[in-house]
Amino acid sequence: MTTMQIEEEVQKLPPTELAQFTEWFERFIADQWDTRFEQDAQTGRLDHLAQKADSDFEAGHCTTL
Repeated sequence: MTTMQIEEEVQKLPPTELAQFTEWFERFIADQWDTRFEQDAQTGRLDHLAQKADSDFEAGHCTTL
């Protein structure tokens, strides 16, 4: 199934089914993001961000929330 076909089918959904699909899709996207974030953290792809945050904090460039 192509993206265009999926879009056409989603547009045909009645409101209650569209709401159910939307809830499912939002959870799906959030889970995908979480998985990617965890993989990036484990492989060190985010290390430079942690180092920058540490150096900014040590330099006094942070404010209290």
